Amino acid sequence: MRCIGGVMVSMLLSISAAHAQVYPQKPIRLVVPFAAGGGTDIIARLIGAELAESMGQPVVIDNRGGSGGIIGTNIVAKSDADGYTMGLCSLGFSYVPALYKSLPYDTERDIAPVSRVATQPFVFAVHPSLNVGNMRQLIALAKARPGQIHYGSGGAGGASHLGTELLRNVAAIDLTHVPYKGTGPALTAVISGEIQLQLVGMSAVVPHLKSGRLKLLAVSGATRSPAAPDIPTAMESGVAGYVFDVWYGMLVPARTPQAIVHKLNAEINRALKVPAVARRFAAAGLEPAGNSPAEFSALIRAEIAKWRKVVKAANIRVD
Repeated sequence: MRCIGGVMVSMLLSISAAHAQVYPQKPIRLVVPFAAGGGTDIIARLIGAELAESMGQPVVIDNRGGSGGIIGTNIVAKSDADGYTMGLCSLGFSYVPALYKSLPYDTERDIAPVSRVATQPFVFAVHPSLNVGNMRQLIALAKARPGQIHYGSGGAGGASHLGTELLRNVAAIDLTHVPYKGTGPALTAVISGEIQLQLVGMSAVVPHLKSGRLKLLAVSGATRSPAAPDIPTAMESGVAGYVFDVWYGMLVPARTPQAIVHKLNAEINRALKVPAVARRFAAAGLEPAGNSPAEFSALIRAEIAKWRKVVKAANIRVD
């Protein structure tokens, strides 16, 4: 019996490898769970074009926005597991399960991670009137004036909201959240002095730095950003244990043959090394960041666990 079992495993592996050798034979759909024109859409179109060229089949971008990415992600989860439907997710994929009582898919059971694709540096930007020069001073001021520092976000349950709640949790400070209808209005509120603080993507703040209307205290990720190497990380600035990396990655339906998953992973990581792609990413405030399916899977599991704790501690609900 043991011998028969070994033969069957070998046969399945051979079939999977054969599928990968002839894959793809028709266009691939790449579902973007957000509207056209945003950061996720830019990544999808850049990577999609490279995959189409290297794999010899069109990659069709399918924008399915709505419900914080849930609608598009559900389409991927419920599609045939044949390698002809992929989805591009963002950090929100890992914290949406904590924000909603129920989802139409199981985040860990119905989706197979393929590769992380990019990261986007976020920064803590403050209005100069706050009179702080680094994160240590910000935290000290927040402790001295609990609830009196107002921070903005592009809406409840968004990346900037969750990232700042993580800061509240790690630093044990009390900040007051002011949600706006989008990142732009929130940033305008900081620039005008209506609120004092915002955690926001680097690309959004760069145009305002020379005017002196904003001051950048730290980047939120684990390492400094090549786009602004002089700005320290939050951890370097005294916030021990704080890391907020905004990432994007490629997914396929669970049960997609492993040989196809690994072929897609290899093609994506190859595309990320193309100089023209790196330049386009940089222009959009993004950094190429590929990895293996196992590494991406481990990242997602760790992020899901982290955000469940943050959301519970902050008592955030959006449904």
